[in-house]
Amino acid sequence: MADKPQSGDLFGVPYNFDRPSISRLLSSYWQPGQGMLVEKPFGIGYTLNLANWRSWAVLLVAGGLLFQERKSRESAELTDDADEGPVEVIVDDD
Repeated sequence: MADKPQSGDLFGVPYNFDRPSISRLLSSYWQPGQGMLVEKPFGIGYTLNLANWRSWAVLLVAGGLLFQERKSRESAELTDDADEGPVEVIVDDD
């Protein structure tokens, strides 16, 4: 039975299932002179190139959105706790 290739392209998407080394991991995330996206050192697809300033902008925006979402969830939980008390309803039949 033929061995399957450990790396290559499938429909234009790169894959690499070779056992990663520390040097290959570090060099794949820091590639000066390359674009914002580079091939992953292990797995399928692309990852961010931390040597590119656009990658840091993407990380800052994603972090800001995550922070905003957590703050809105916390404020929603605080308002839900205040509304759980009993409510008295008075109906005037005049």
